[in-house]
Amino acid sequence: MPKTLVVITGPTGIGKTDLSIKLAQHFNTEIVSADSRQIFKELSIGTAVPSASELATVKHHFIHSHSVEENYNASRYESEALERIEQLFQKKDILLLVGGSMLYIDAICKGIDIMPDADPEIRAALKKQLADEGLESLRLQLKKLDPEYYKTVDLKNPNRIIHALEISIQTGKPYSSFRLNTKKKRHFNIIKIALNCERDVLHNRINLRVDKMMEAGLEKEARRVYPKKEWNSLNTVGYRELFAFFDGKITRDNAVELIKRNSRRYARKQITWFRRDETVNWFEPTDTREIINFITSQLG
Repeated sequence: MPKTLVVITGPTGIGKTDLSIKLAQHFNTEIVSADSRQIFKELSIGTAVPSASELATVKHHFIHSHSVEENYNASRYESEALERIEQLFQKKDILLLVGGSMLYIDAICKGIDIMPDADPEIRAALKKQLADEGLESLRLQLKKLDPEYYKTVDLKNPNRIIHALEISIQTGKPYSSFRLNTKKKRHFNIIKIALNCERDVLHNRINLRVDKMMEAGLEKEARRVYPKKEWNSLNTVGYRELFAFFDGKITRDNAVELIKRNSRRYARKQITWFRRDETVNWFEPTDTREIINFITSQLG
């Protein structure tokens, strides 16, 4: 049997963890996480890390494996996760790749362009420029250094603009020159499954999950990492809104509502991203038996 990687993805709050546990048990296999925030050991509640019992039931990889203080990115994940997948394929014919981080899934399935590591000093200087002069000054600088990327980047997203600038400044080459979009060949088969449901149902699931996170102690968890809020890893829904509350910029109730709103927006972005991929097979989160039958039918 050829080695097969089954991707389980979909929007935040859709139920990927529950399904993946059932699939891993059925196929007697392990789970490689493709969640760019569950990877950080300081974050649990706000990233919806699988419970202790779920982690004990099925072996997971890349859960709480790194620190928020590491300069972690999709390129590094591609290298580390592929190495782990190769090791696991020595004893398993089927593996699950589970998560909703679009770039991380693309990194494994398609590969991403080799990107130089960013210089922390350049990043710090650009963040200071943002604070002192505003986003427009960074936009103008990007337009000058990389007009091609300027045409496509979300000009309202300071993190994307800063990242492009720091690479352009550090290397002396346009950031777009590193984005070749060359798909890499993988020697294992890939089956992609995405979960979705009616929009109102998903939104209700997201709202309820945020309420449960707050009840479980998300505010306390956010306060623990608050001193490190400048790290890019903490520019994350669920934390940055609470940081604004801690800074006195908004009320606690406002923060909770913003977490719900921004989570819903992120879910829509995820769905749009995955719908562009014609190789994705869509199911409802409750279609466990149908998904098992589909995977089985696709195995050589």
